[in-house]
Amino acid sequence: MTAFQLEVASDGLATLTFDAPDRKVNIFDRAALEELDALTVDLAQKGGEISVLVLVSGKRQRGFIAGADVDLIAAVSDPAEAAAGSREGQRIFAAWERLPFPTVAAIEGTCVGGGTEIALASTYRVVSDADSVKVGLPEVKLGILPGWGGCTRLPRLLSLPDALDMILTGRNLRAKQTLRKGFADAMLPASGFLGHVRDFARAHAGKKRSLWDRHGGFDVKELLMERNPLGRKLVFDQARKTVMDQTGGNYPAPLAALEVVRTGLEDGPAAGFAAESRAIGDLAVSGVCKNLIHVFQLSEGAKKLPGLPGGEAREVRSAAVLGAGAMGGGIAQLLAHKADLPVVMKDIRTEGLADGMQHVSALFRKLVEKRRLREPEAERQLQLVHPTLRYDAFHRVDLVIEAVVEKLPVKQAVFEEVSAQVPPGTVLATNTSSLPIDEIGDRVPEPEKVVGMHFFNPVHMMPLVEVVLGERTGAEAANTIYQLSRALGKTPIFVKDSPGFLVNRLLTFYSVEAQWLLAEGYRIEDVDRAMKGWGMPMGPLALGDEVGLDVAVEVAKVLSEAYPDRLPLPDGLEKLIDKGLLGKKSGRGLYEWEARKRQGPNKEVYALVGVHPSVDEPDPRYLQERMVLPMINEAARCLEEEVVASAGELDLAMIFGTGFPPFRGGPCRWADRQGLGWAIETLGRLARAVGERYTPSDALKRTADAGGFYARFGDLGEGTALGVAEKKTKKKAKSKKKEAVKA
Repeated sequence: MTAFQLEVASDGLATLTFDAPDRKVNIFDRAALEELDALTVDLAQKGGEISVLVLVSGKRQRGFIAGADVDLIAAVSDPAEAAAGSREGQRIFAAWERLPFPTVAAIEGTCVGGGTEIALASTYRVVSDADSVKVGLPEVKLGILPGWGGCTRLPRLLSLPDALDMILTGRNLRAKQTLRKGFADAMLPASGFLGHVRDFARAHAGKKRSLWDRHGGFDVKELLMERNPLGRKLVFDQARKTVMDQTGGNYPAPLAALEVVRTGLEDGPAAGFAAESRAIGDLAVSGVCKNLIHVFQLSEGAKKLPGLPGGEAREVRSAAVLGAGAMGGGIAQLLAHKADLPVVMKDIRTEGLADGMQHVSALFRKLVEKRRLREPEAERQLQLVHPTLRYDAFHRVDLVIEAVVEKLPVKQAVFEEVSAQVPPGTVLATNTSSLPIDEIGDRVPEPEKVVGMHFFNPVHMMPLVEVVLGERTGAEAANTIYQLSRALGKTPIFVKDSPGFLVNRLLTFYSVEAQWLLAEGYRIEDVDRAMKGWGMPMGPLALGDEVGLDVAVEVAKVLSEAYPDRLPLPDGLEKLIDKGLLGKKSGRGLYEWEARKRQGPNKEVYALVGVHPSVDEPDPRYLQERMVLPMINEAARCLEEEVVASAGELDLAMIFGTGFPPFRGGPCRWADRQGLGWAIETLGRLARAVGERYTPSDALKRTADAGGFYARFGDLGEGTALGVAEKKTKKKAKSKKKEAVKA
């Protein structure tokens, strides 16, 4: 089967439809590129027959073109092969650009990567006015750069700052932005789009133009800042500073892209194309690229995994949220915005409801300000959230999500109360971050409907949801939350009910070790700087201030009680809490805060916790090993205990739930790459020098003997994500069988 179909009308209007066989979206795999190459040679001979050609997608509901085949990039190991692949794409798109008639890229839906690069090589670009349109060059997110001409062409079409923003961050443009910034020549109505495109094409038949022939039309800012060497240098210097501030230099692709763009502008297109290919050769075989592609493949694979066997997801037509705090308000807004659900948001205080609605309104306002939502639609969705002090409307909800204070007796009372107000079968979800699911639902008549739905803060930004399975949680309830989480744009991961679940359990081992370093006389800023330099979004002590030291200490206590042999707590932080130093929310904590922005370390902390900062210029690598390796040790235990089903899911959860550096691939992949033998040896050395809590676990040793985390516990293979659930279901079935035999 062919990917491209050409039709030529009697008036010379040609339509080339890209419809990749056996794929949900169009991508440029090897076969599609070879076909386009041969087709372009043939089209070059049709100058007398064709007056204008329109490139359209045959998968209009799924978008234009979703880029290159990521599997090809993942498989390449030879820099020369990678560079050759870049040159081949450049050659094919250059031939497309030289066709003897104008070409029009007709963009609906997603147009990214190679799709954007062939659009840039087209004479004209038109977009639909639908909200689904997004145009981008996301290659840096995979550790490479646009290598089929994107780095060289885009800065000649857009202003240099706009082009650099797209290339260096991977940010997408929406339909109106493509027109405003100069990417698109026209934005056409989504209704009857192809008819409008053909009208545009006929109006531009025979009007060939070249991106490289632009000699005028520059505004004053462009002339001052981009079209002279000094101004251009300022733009590049600022862009480099921004990249370093955002990445810490841990991601080589944006820095390489910056130099490629500079080369293309200063030395000409040929030099720019050559620089693209050289950079692709270096980047595509790098460890960072392979790790980022690994994370991308995990993320895409997770979207395809089924839910638990034994029960279909319940249709959710309306929902309720209990608790109108920051989490409750965030959850309510997400349900209204992403799932278009009517939501009842209940609290016990009028002031709480007012604060919750203010939070919901602020989130919608930000979407409008960022042009991600139109004001009438934002207002309509805001009206879907109904604040209340009563249970009157709960008789018609299909789902309740509880987000009240993190105290077991309170949650038990709330669940008992709400279970009497909802119809039979209603799913009761708790947003608890550490409390036992079965105990929370201990007083409800249908405990099989109780399930954990653990969001991470801030709700609207963090992509992970832990779907927590208690021993009594039924498949229907679990699958309802699993599927709803996807509808909300989140990545759900099944985890077993256990202290701290998965993410908070591992994160606590990391953060408690930071507290020990503080107690040993290391400076707050040195501890945090070490982990920020390692790639974490912020240091562990700064994170404690962000979430609230009272919350962090309470979670640490729960886990220390569960794992007393390996999670002893240092003295000190409770003294800060007694003094009201809770972090961001109180204005002071381990750091000083001003207008909710973190300033320098709070110098009073050392005296309050009874230590003197005595370690000067510590080795960052030593600090990193102290904090990261306890996570690795505990990760092996979590996998062996079947808290999570696979190494791939654990890595995805830690990246999406904590910001674990994606360029390292996740804790399990990082440890595998470092070598578990090294990890065990280093933990043993730390156990002797620092404390027995570092003793390498038997689970880690067995994992090393099995060849590593991924060799033993697997990736996201077929059914892997259901490992926990399948064994849980079998256990239930076996238990029921025993009961039947006894009866």
